[in-house]
Amino acid sequence: MALGPLMVDVQGTQLSKEDQEILMHPLVGGVILFSRNYESPQQISALNASIRALRKPPLLIAVDHEGGKVQRFRQDFSALPPAAQLGHCYDLDAKRGVQAARHIGWLLAAELRAVGVDLSFAPVLDLHKGISSVIQDRAFHAKPQAVACLAEAVMKGMHAAGMHAVGKHYPGHGSVAADSHHAIPVDDRSLEEMRNNDLIPFAHLAKQGLSAIMPAHVIYPQVDKYPAGFSKKWLTFLRQELKFQGVIFSDDLSMAGAGAVGDITQRVPKAIGAGCDMLLICNDRAAVIQVLDSFCSYEAPESQARVMRLQGRGRWDWKTLPQQQQWQSAQRQLEQLA
Repeated sequence: MALGPLMVDVQGTQLSKEDQEILMHPLVGGVILFSRNYESPQQISALNASIRALRKPPLLIAVDHEGGKVQRFRQDFSALPPAAQLGHCYDLDAKRGVQAARHIGWLLAAELRAVGVDLSFAPVLDLHKGISSVIQDRAFHAKPQAVACLAEAVMKGMHAAGMHAVGKHYPGHGSVAADSHHAIPVDDRSLEEMRNNDLIPFAHLAKQGLSAIMPAHVIYPQVDKYPAGFSKKWLTFLRQELKFQGVIFSDDLSMAGAGAVGDITQRVPKAIGAGCDMLLICNDRAAVIQVLDSFCSYEAPESQARVMRLQGRGRWDWKTLPQQQQWQSAQRQLEQLA
């Protein structure tokens, strides 16, 4: 059974019968985990093993685990700093900031790989302009070149630990105040202005082999009337102009920012038609069931092959991970950042 285009959530710390039925549906290709799914490293490892055992090839398992206020697993995991803290370190000493970013990227990925998670939706490539209510210190820096440098280091650290990276929120969420979870933000800047600012980190990481990108639920009317994740213009630009070859994830289709294109049954084909490879539907079981009942089949071999390449590589042992020299070096970096 090939992987489908939907990434959905599960209800608790173990799979319910309904969870299992949904995850076996051919339109489903991945699972996104939240804090409610986590009790301990042992429990989340068991949950992930049960998810992977359902199908061949196994479903992709993901989580939002950036650091700072966006870290779904906390107890027994290392407390990762917000990206802006790495940006501050970079301002004091650029070489040390990059080194710290690589260590943090490795630590983030190694701990998640040790419990069976394939990828984290990180790093954030938005600019820290002090405007966005939802980005804030999740962004590394206000300067695009600094963001590109630090995000590349995090990505390389993640790769070294066996995990692909997902850059977000293309083409840039940092210049709108509204939170796309609750509203439909509009950014009136021109494409040329964005080329010289927000798009620089995305262009840079695309050249460096970034494996996946998540577009923003933001409308940029100078380019298109649709939010970026539903915009064929923006996603074609990503493929053709930025030469991005990886997976394009939609942001959560249950968010208010996705409402610009209609209800959930309209959002799914619009996102796929625009060029998204995998679509997230989070915290709305009724919407998931509605989509599964509304769409019968899906065939996109090239897209499905891209998604398959995001499976994690290797796996660290949770019990012995603290004995690894890389883990100890990363812990020293955390102490210095603090």
